Amino acid sequence: MEPLVSSRHLKAYFLRRLLLIPLTLLGITALVFASVRAAPGGPVDRALAGMMGGEGQGKRTRAEAGSSSLTASQVLEVEEKEDRDKNGFRAYFEWLGILPKDDVNNKIGVEFAPGEKTVQIPIPGTIFEAKVERDDAGNAWIVPDPAVEVDLTGWQVRLRTPQEQAERWKKWVKGIDLPKLPEYRAVLFKSSYDGLFQGSLGNSQKYQDPVWSMILQRMPVSIYFGVISMIAIYGLCLPLGIVKAIRHRTFLDNASSVAVFAGYAIPGYALGSLLVVYVCAQLGWFPLRGFTGDDFDTLSPWGKVKDLLHHTAMPLVCYLISSFAFMTMLMKNNLMDNLAADYVRTAAAKGVSFPRAVFKHAFRNSLIPIATTFGNNIAIFVTGSILIEKVFDINGFGLLEFSAILEVDQTLIMGVTFVAAVLMLIGNVLSDLCVALVDPRVSYK
Repeated sequence: MEPLVSSRHLKAYFLRRLLLIPLTLLGITALVFASVRAAPGGPVDRALAGMMGGEGQGKRTRAEAGSSSLTASQVLEVEEKEDRDKNGFRAYFEWLGILPKDDVNNKIGVEFAPGEKTVQIPIPGTIFEAKVERDDAGNAWIVPDPAVEVDLTGWQVRLRTPQEQAERWKKWVKGIDLPKLPEYRAVLFKSSYDGLFQGSLGNSQKYQDPVWSMILQRMPVSIYFGVISMIAIYGLCLPLGIVKAIRHRTFLDNASSVAVFAGYAIPGYALGSLLVVYVCAQLGWFPLRGFTGDDFDTLSPWGKVKDLLHHTAMPLVCYLISSFAFMTMLMKNNLMDNLAADYVRTAAAKGVSFPRAVFKHAFRNSLIPIATTFGNNIAIFVTGSILIEKVFDINGFGLLEFSAILEVDQTLIMGVTFVAAVLMLIGNVLSDLCVALVDPRVSYK
């Protein structure tokens, strides 16, 4: 008899799913990139508010009082420093690595003197200056100078017109007229292809560290919690759900249901706050914060294990409580529905024993809804919980996401979004694979 799902159809289906991952990633990252750039309170807003003496965009009185000292050239300089001087489309293509990106550490701008068409610009990292000329058509170039003992290969010049600077002023400085039209501005810079397609996620705008290293440094913490949570949830919830389905409406089922629903009703981060105050602070049974103790490196191997378990016991309880309840009830309800199905009754009528009817017939079909959530659970557990890691001050992937959003660090936000999206999409494919293994009725033609 020919199998319901041939290996050829299965391979073709998953190949199509894998090929859709890059396109989906482009859509996710483009949407997040546009949202972050459009959100108020970014690095440019904060820098300009500080320069104008205000504490935010809503402090118009203080901002207006200090606006006389702010120039259009300074606004553009802040934009260049924060890498916000390009339009959104070009900036996104630069992040992808399709277009060359300016090196902010090798980028400096200088205004032309009134009526002048030549300016000297300091070359970053050297004691020399580059001579730059412009024309009335909006072009600028570097003039070779034998006295400059620096190889200027790779250096470029970008000319900013007075009108362009006025537009940038209008965009960032709301409600304040530009005192006077600025002069032309020449920007000396280097650029290179340094984006996602080159395997780079850039440097954090806040911390100036490579985003990849920041993610990899914190990922083991979230993986630790994720692996233990997955083992605990699937290792305990499935047997408990089976027992509750078989012993339905008994004392064991009712008592465990009370505990399960009480756990499901308590958010993990809320429970974490209570545990920190009462169990950790007042009773002193567990540490208040951190993944390990300060003397972790000096401990013996067994001492390190005990220290790690001591610090992570309370966060693990918070990770497990809601998912534990959900998975237990999902297993119980699915198994009860299948035990009441006609095919199980028919098997029992033909003399099949009750344990065999449960595990041979009903159990496999009960795993189908659980299989659909397996891949998504992997993605969620690996990326960590933002609120739980914040409550316990654990420096994991979730807390990194929280810090990136709080600081409106666009490069870091894009990095963590990309990693989380990849895990989510791979998790979806794994869920489909689990369903294919559990349910032979699924057709992938």
